[in-house]
Order: sequence, then C-alpha cells, then structure tokens
Amino acid sequence: MGQEVRGGFATFFTMAYIVVLNPLIIATAPDAQGQFIGDGTTPNVPLVAAGTAFVAGVLSILMGVIGKVPFAMAAGLGLNAFVTFGIATQMSWESAMGLVFLEGVIIALLVLTGFRTAVFNAIPAPLKTAISVGIGLFIALIGFVDAGFVRKAPAVPLELGIGGNLTSWPIFVFVVGLLLIALLVARRVKGAILIGIVATTILAIIVEAVAQVGGSGTPDEPNAAGWRLVVPTWPEEIFGFTNPLVLFREFDPFGAFASVSAVIALLLIFTLLITDFFDTMGTIVGVGGQAGLVREDGTLPRTREILLVDSIGAAAGGAGSVSSNTTYIESAAGVGEGARTGLASVVTGVLFLLAIFVSPLVGIVPHEAAAPALVVVGFLMMTSVRDIDFTDYEIAIPAFLTIVLMPFSYSIANGIGAGFITFVLIKLVKGKAREVHPLMWVVAALFVVYFALGPIKALLGLG
Repeated sequence: MGQEVRGGFATFFTMAYIVVLNPLIIATAPDAQGQFIGDGTTPNVPLVAAGTAFVAGVLSILMGVIGKVPFAMAAGLGLNAFVTFGIATQMSWESAMGLVFLEGVIIALLVLTGFRTAVFNAIPAPLKTAISVGIGLFIALIGFVDAGFVRKAPAVPLELGIGGNLTSWPIFVFVVGLLLIALLVARRVKGAILIGIVATTILAIIVEAVAQVGGSGTPDEPNAAGWRLVVPTWPEEIFGFTNPLVLFREFDPFGAFASVSAVIALLLIFTLLITDFFDTMGTIVGVGGQAGLVREDGTLPRTREILLVDSIGAAAGGAGSVSSNTTYIESAAGVGEGARTGLASVVTGVLFLLAIFVSPLVGIVPHEAAAPALVVVGFLMMTSVRDIDFTDYEIAIPAFLTIVLMPFSYSIANGIGAGFITFVLIKLVKGKAREVHPLMWVVAALFVVYFALGPIKALLGLG
C-alpha cells in the first residue's frame, strides 16, 4: 500500500500544474459574445481552477475504482486550447462546452460498441503523431504570446518583446521561469512544471513589490511593459472555498447548432474526438507498458473500463465547463514510484479535491509566470516528431502541413483538415487510393466543405 500512496502523491505533484494552466487558458479568453466562463464580463480564474480540480479529482477516483489502474485524469492541454481558440471564438462558452459534452457521449458510445478501435486504425499513425506535435507548437506559441515575449507589430506579424527588445520586468520574469522549468525538466526533477510555476510566481511578486510595474493598462492607456492578466501580489487569503458545482449549469449541448452550421458543428466535434481519442490511446499504452500491465499481444487488461472512464471524462469536462478531461501521461511518475493499482489514482483524486480549497492562490499568477510551463509542455509534445518518416513524402507533406498550420493559422482544426485532405489527394494521384481507409475519405470530404464554406455560402446567397 505504501508504494501506491507514494505513487498517488508523485502523480499529483507532476500534474497539479493543470489547476493553474487550464484556467489561464480557458478562463481568460472571451467567447464570441465577449463573455467569460461563468457568464461574466471579467475572467473568474479561481472558479475555473476549483472546477478543474474538482472534475480531475472525481475522474481520477473513478479511474482507480472502475479501471483499477494507476492512471490519473485532468483537463487535457491541447484540447483546452482548441476549445478556447477554435470553438469559443465562434459561439458562447456554454455552447462550446456543450460540444465537448457531446464529444464525450459519442466516445462513450464508440467504446460500448467496440467501434473506437476501428476509428483509431483509420488514421495513419504518422498523422496522429503530427496532430500531437502541431498542438505542441500551438501551445508553445500561446505561451510566448501570453507572456508578451512575442507580440504583434506594425511592420511584421510578430516581433520579439517590445519593439524588438526584451526590455520589461515581466518579460524578464518569463525568461527566468522558462530557463528554470527547462533546467528542472532536463534534470528529470519530479514536479518540475509545478515547482517552476510556483517559483516564478514568487519572483513576480518580489519584482512587483520592488519595481511597481503595474498592469498592462487599458486600450485607451496601454502599458506595454506591464503585467498581463493580473498584477502579482501576495494573496489576501490562501485558503478558501469556491463552489465548482455552479459551473455544471453553464453548458448547452445543442446551442452550437444555432450558432454555426451543422457541418461546422460536426467538424468541431470530430476534431475534438480525434484529438482526445488518440491522445488517450497513446497514453494508456505508454504508461501501461511502463507499469508492466500490457500483455504480450499488446493489449491491456480492462481496456474497455479504462476507455469508458476516459470518455466519461470528456463529457464531465464539458458539463463542468473545464474542457475535456483525459488520461495523463504524467501518471508515469506514480508508476515510477511503484504504483500498480487503482489505489494510486484514488490518492491522486483525493489530493485534487483538496486543491479546491487553495484555488484563491491561482488568482495571483500572471501570464508571465505560467506561460513558461506552456512553452515547455509544447516542447514535450513536440518530441514525438521523431516518429514521423520525413523521407517518405507521401506522409511527410501531410504531416508537415498538419504541424505548421496549427500555430500559423491559430487553429488546430485547420491543421488537421489540411493534413487529411493532402494525404488523401497524394494517395489518389499516386494510384494508391485503396490504401486510404473509407473513413478518411469521408473526413477529408467534410474538411473540404469546411474550408469552402465561405464561398459556398456566397454562391448560395447566404452571406
């Protein structure tokens, strides 16, 4: 039992950063109507942090009890970025989270019918890898932009710092935080990301106390050298309770279909499904293998139960307005401490529930202190690029377009669509159409409609 408890603690401390990062991604961005999560006109970071911890806690406990494996769950990085910048920009947050909920329901049905494996096999492995790599680059770009390390400029799309120079205290804090987390990760320090966020936040508080930098100002009176999101100061209270259950009445399962066309809504659900789908499969096989749970034939005991809980995580994340929850690769930290059973996940889940009571601390973290973690997470996601054979142009070109178009167009869906369409076309031109799974043809056709929706509407006089 001792090793299971230690494993549960190790997993929690390696993934607790999500309680900070998830709200800084989804709670600070307005939807198409200018509203923030919680139906407010200003960000409510502590509320979303409490919701993030609550949903992660409940699901990790479920994974331990039902799946009986040391796999913890929380809001998925990459998925939350797509929900924020790819979905909520087109509709309300309630409708966006409704799509996440529907995606979870669909995945649950795929698990129960046994169809999930068939869908998994339809997409070539290199394209699955490219999706992960592209999301990693996208997350890294978000980190650089949020911290003000790169900014929009009059003469070029982006420039370094302020006028091409790194001349502000907040940028200095970001750079120190990035170097600190990078060094901790390079030294394989457990909990490196969380340690880095905490240390950088403390540095930000000290810098603000000495230099009196102030906030980023207003559109009428901007302060380019100011802190982004919040001015870091020592919190008035460390412990407090923010009720996360209020977020469960915020999601609207069918509101998206009134905001965008049915084709776009379905493509958004499909993109969520694909991203969530393959991230989970890779995680459970990788962590399961490290724990010695994978059989000789490559299968994992209780796979159906594990995938079912994971699909419930997607639906619960949407219902709780904290984005889709998925199985975390950081569970490997617990396995490294000897965890082999679901008890470790139960311990991790309980710790997440306790984290609800320190959610006020999240409200003092500026972008400059959290953004370094996004950059490093982006790096970690990008490392799998080595699995793509760039000497095979039939797969390398679609993979390349998938990877680069995500950050360059600020859209995960655009990258996936370009990769799928290009893959199908290259196979068709080279006379290898039979190598393409029927589902890939359907999805590629849907993405063609997705990209051509503007001209189609204009042609039909729909505006």
